[in-house]
Amino acid sequence: MSSGNKIKSYILFTKFRLSALVIVSALSGYLFAGGNDGYEIFLLLVGGLLVTAASNGSNQIWERDLDKLMKRTEKRPLPEGNMSLKEAYTIVIVCLLVGTFMLYKINFYSALLGVGAYICYVFFYTPLKRVTPWAVFVGAFPGAIPPMLGAVAASGKFDLVAGVLFFVQFIWQFPHFWAIAWVVFDDYKAGGFALLPSKLGKSKNSAFQIAIYSFVLIPFSLLPWLLGWTGVTSLVIATLIGLLFFLQSYKLLMTCDDKDARKLMFASFFYLPIIQFLYVFDKIEGVIPK
Repeated sequence: MSSGNKIKSYILFTKFRLSALVIVSALSGYLFAGGNDGYEIFLLLVGGLLVTAASNGSNQIWERDLDKLMKRTEKRPLPEGNMSLKEAYTIVIVCLLVGTFMLYKINFYSALLGVGAYICYVFFYTPLKRVTPWAVFVGAFPGAIPPMLGAVAASGKFDLVAGVLFFVQFIWQFPHFWAIAWVVFDDYKAGGFALLPSKLGKSKNSAFQIAIYSFVLIPFSLLPWLLGWTGVTSLVIATLIGLLFFLQSYKLLMTCDDKDARKLMFASFFYLPIIQFLYVFDKIEGVIPK
């Protein structure tokens, strides 16, 4: 393979763009918790990127035979034969070790969170995906760790700030992932995955649960304001975008249409960074516990 194609294979194997989105969430948690050290930010971003890349790569190793069955994954490096299994394991091990070491350079708890997220994602969530829709609940735990990781990197402890940021992203995981599962339902079915909350698949029941979690996300998103950590700006904007997000999920409930599920999926991608950096820009200095 040419060097360009090899780099492309590495990007696909580690899901580089997804990994980059994850560390943006970690950065928001770090800044919200009062972190301001440039070197720590570098360690957090690169270390978090590498650990996430290791998780994504391990997932592809585990599901390499299943990826051949789904159109959206059949062009990945392992199913295509563009990467050997030995090479894949090497990438995962190097990314995990270097990434964990970089997080450890910040503090022990950051490294612990990184390794914990990796273990939960790879050894619990990934195998459960073909067994039960409850895999989404399990996967929501490592999926919600990035902002907590950022906060812990800044403070060096597990505190209320880290917990609140974790739970906001934890609730967001459900409408976000279920919207994805709705859009790629047929592909998931071909791979043996049934990840929508209802056994009926793309149904009113599934759409209802998506709408419920989207609605519950609104009060959860207001926790930083309720605790006095942010001002009126976050109250107004978080409520507004939360309602808009819920209304899109309500529209899906009314139509059960793939187009509305796709709109909700894209809305979820925008919702999270907006709400997280809203907290950062609207935080009240001196009020957030250190």
